[in-house]
This record gives sequence, C-alpha cells and structure tokens, in this order.
Amino acid sequence: MNFKKILLAVDASDNAMRAVEYVGDIAGDCAGFSVELLCIERLPHRDLYPDEEAWKKACEATRTELRKFLNRARDHLVGMGVSLDRLTEQYVTSCASPFDEPGPACSQGTGTAQEILNALDAGGFGTVVVGRRGVSKAEEFLFGSVSNKIIHSVKNSTVWVVA
Repeated sequence: MNFKKILLAVDASDNAMRAVEYVGDIAGDCAGFSVELLCIERLPHRDLYPDEEAWKKACEATRTELRKFLNRARDHLVGMGVSLDRLTEQYVTSCASPFDEPGPACSQGTGTAQEILNALDAGGFGTVVVGRRGVSKAEEFLFGSVSNKIIHSVKNSTVWVVA
C-alpha cells in the first residue's frame, strides 16, 4: 500500500474540517501525495417528518450542506498546496434518496465506517483520515464510533484520527 495515497473521509462537521487542515499541512507541498475526499451521504430519517414534502426539503438541505462542505474542503486543500491533479472527490449518494438518482454505488445507510473501509479497499489507499467526533464512552457504547471501528478494522493501511 502506498501511504501517500490518502483517503480523507469527511462530513460537514468542524472535526472533518480539522482533518482537512491536518492533511493539507502534511501533504500540501510534498511531492507524491494524492488525496481523495470521500463523503458518504446520510439523509435524515423519513419518520422524523410529518410528510413527504418536509422530508424532501430536509434531504435537499442536508445534501446542499454536504456538497458545500466538499467544495470548501477542496478549496482549502488547494489553498494549502495540494494541486488539483492530486485531488479527487467522491460523493456517495444515499440509496434511500427521495430524488431517484442513486447510481451503481450508493450508500445503504448500514454503516458509515464500513462504507469508508470499502472505499479504502476499492481505491487501494494506504492511509485513511477521519475526524474524531469526541463522544463520551456512554455515547460511543450506545451509538458507536466511526473512528473507533475504522481503527479496529483496518489492515495494511495507516489510520489518522484527527481530534
């Protein structure tokens, strides 16, 4: 595995932006590094909304926020010296999207960590970078932790967890 081939998994959080900044600091002006920004779409659950229209509006807002974040992360990395020829993006839409456009590779919504691991294996990345959400032990026990699952599941790759 090439540790200079970096998979940077992001959502629209402040922790994800810290991970972007960290990768920019490490890979920005260094030759040989390539970075792929990966965003797994997680839409709000349909049962949280009184009707289909309200749910679609919430999904659209979530999607817009994630895409804006991806653009901001890309611009930030470019500003830190990562050239566009060494930078790619992958936005994985939700299979449960109300917009009828999921492609061949869509997110089943079963586990963000597993989908990041699948992308890591499929792309031949040597390094995966995630932000740490900073949940308590109780929250981690109840809801799980993407970074914790990645740390314990990755083989033959480097894991950077940025706090």
